[in-house]
Amino acid sequence: MSEGEAKQNYRIEGFSCAHCAGKFEKNVQNIPGVKEAHVNFGASKLSIVGNASLSDIEKAGAFEKLKVIPEQKINEKTYRVEGFSCANCAAKFERNVKNLSGVQDAHVNFGASKLSVQGEVSIAELEQAGAFENLKVAEENAHVGLNEKEPTSFIKKYSRVLIASLFVLFGYLSWIGFGESHYLTVSMFLFSIIIGGLDLLKIGVKNLIKLDFDMKTLMTVAVIGGAIIGEWGEVAVVVILFAISEELERYSMEKARQSIRSLMRIAPKKAIIRRSGIEQVVSVEEILVGDIMLVKPGQKIAMDGMIVKGISSINQASITGESIPVEKGIDDEVFAGTLNQDGYLEVKITKLVGDTTIAKIIHLVEEAQGEKAPAQAFIDRFARYYTPVIMLIAVLIAIIPPLFLDGSWESWVYQALAVLVVGCPCALVISTPIALVSAIGNAARHGVLIKGGIYLEELSHIQTVAFDKTGTLTRGEPVVTDFNVHDDEKESDEWLRMIASIEKLSQHPLASAVIHLADEKGLKDKDIEVTDFASLTGKGVQAKINGEKYYIGNPQLFTQLQVMPDTIGEMIGRQQSEGKTVIVFGTAKRILVTMAIADEIRQISKAVVEKLHQLGMKQTVMLTGDHHKAASRIGELAGVSKVYAELLPEEKLALVKRLQKESGHVAMVGDGVNDAPALASAQVGIAMGGAGTDAALETADIALMGDDLSKLPFAIKLSRKTMRIIKGNITFSLTIKLIALLLVVPSWLTLWIAIVADIGATLIVALNSMRLMKVKE
Repeated sequence: MSEGEAKQNYRIEGFSCAHCAGKFEKNVQNIPGVKEAHVNFGASKLSIVGNASLSDIEKAGAFEKLKVIPEQKINEKTYRVEGFSCANCAAKFERNVKNLSGVQDAHVNFGASKLSVQGEVSIAELEQAGAFENLKVAEENAHVGLNEKEPTSFIKKYSRVLIASLFVLFGYLSWIGFGESHYLTVSMFLFSIIIGGLDLLKIGVKNLIKLDFDMKTLMTVAVIGGAIIGEWGEVAVVVILFAISEELERYSMEKARQSIRSLMRIAPKKAIIRRSGIEQVVSVEEILVGDIMLVKPGQKIAMDGMIVKGISSINQASITGESIPVEKGIDDEVFAGTLNQDGYLEVKITKLVGDTTIAKIIHLVEEAQGEKAPAQAFIDRFARYYTPVIMLIAVLIAIIPPLFLDGSWESWVYQALAVLVVGCPCALVISTPIALVSAIGNAARHGVLIKGGIYLEELSHIQTVAFDKTGTLTRGEPVVTDFNVHDDEKESDEWLRMIASIEKLSQHPLASAVIHLADEKGLKDKDIEVTDFASLTGKGVQAKINGEKYYIGNPQLFTQLQVMPDTIGEMIGRQQSEGKTVIVFGTAKRILVTMAIADEIRQISKAVVEKLHQLGMKQTVMLTGDHHKAASRIGELAGVSKVYAELLPEEKLALVKRLQKESGHVAMVGDGVNDAPALASAQVGIAMGGAGTDAALETADIALMGDDLSKLPFAIKLSRKTMRIIKGNITFSLTIKLIALLLVVPSWLTLWIAIVADIGATLIVALNSMRLMKVKE
């Protein structure tokens, strides 16, 4: 790359295989103006040197319908927004911001209450664009955010609604005393309408002039029409109840967003740092990589880092959802927002505050809440046409009966106004976003990171779950499963001490299993002196202890030494048939110990697979590159339906595609790196161990943060319940409106019934969606 040329980075969604990624890279390189292009298939990223438009890049990936998202946008700033009452208002605010001079592009994330803007714009201009809803805007990185301000008292917060309600009460008292048409009665109702609905009327009239039909336009027409025909009391109640409905929507979304607010408050804002031998309390923004952070017992850890001094129990529930504290010591990784329970720690900082695991979780969850599920996208499209249709129906109801059926103009205009009120799409529009925000936030608190509503919806349709073996169904590290002593000259622990003292000099991967077993038993080897250590390539190692030569190696080594009895050989054969690797310890004259080593299955794996079958999965399969014997053993222990062994990455990919044809939706569970092609091809890619693992957070659609497979059934259960609630909300909202509209036929529909139906549906839908915040494992 020549000096002065900028590199542009993009995130790519939709890769199904490495071959397709290579084809995409070649297509991008052929775009005029592109001097260099590189695709990182594992991380789903594209880097370009030169000039290329977003549309040109997406055309280069059209063969696979790739979605291209700029990773770094010029002059982009992110703001937090307070005051959204509904998704329609958020969309209108986005349009207004895009129309501001100096703004190239803008995007509102309604679920996270965030605004991203490309270009130059002031906060005053942004708040002016949101003046129709009295929105408040602040930069995301401001030290005092919108959500950290002093709480407002109930009376102050809802003063206008309360005062308007009092005037309604006075109006009805005047009605009882002086009659419906008395000037005092009408004045009380008029004051109530003005105080409680002035903002509504301002916006509605502007919308009406622009022919912009939304729920506020419907309500404004209903209010004006009701006033014209003299229904002052009912109009005042309609205005008050609509204001209450909007406040309910705001409250519901705020409660749903609290899951993210709670994540933001997890990590401390300051930490004790030692620099040049001096301890000082500094803001986390000022902490640098390499600084030493001091953490006392009972304190929360402020930054990601590695322990350089001390041992303690760390409660990681805020990151991984694990309820049991984890013992950690020197060289172990710790995360911001976790709790140091009982030991003093010194931690070397490894990440800046914006790169910590908790920061990435917050960012990804907020982005996920902005990603619309197919169900929400359908509702948004439906609502766009629904409101004008309701307006048309109301007009027809108002004019057809009086003109053609000899109906009363006053009666049918009243019915039409009631139709406008009951047709308000509040409940319909709010039915999906509250559910998605609640579910994604709840999942994050339980250590399951779901990266978008689309993946939550896809997960609910999964019929087949495919597992990688190593590190997913198994622990991913070798352990000694059998320790057989064949010479009673010493106790088994003494033999183990000798073997471990020799293996500590070995570089063989299986040596760690023996050393780990000795450490678990607390066996020390300080008094054992090992000499003349030598590696026997392809066979094992040899060394001397107290002048006697010992060998550690595979069975073939001792067969060559001609010290392999038939009985021991038969036992080794049985263990090998179970997929285990056997290591032999002995001398040139006799075998002393045999050890079987295997990648041990996780204790939870069988229970998880059983739970998945109980949830109605058609099948569970295991895909592995390991040999058939080892794979069959693990598959049998885990209880999966089928086992496919000795697979290359491209063969795993082909199998996932075959499973999709056979049984529909497939989820692939793997480590997020080695299984990237299969993870990308599956409808839902689920990565194990997202905590601290950038690759897992980047490549997967869902990450199990605590490397905890037991979270998978919970995630599927949550996704299914979410979709049931969303479908129930939509059905309920439409049914209520249909029933209310049918009341028009016998002229039974009143403004009272209309507004109660609308506010009742909104309240029930919101409360039903908020139940997702309480779903437990």
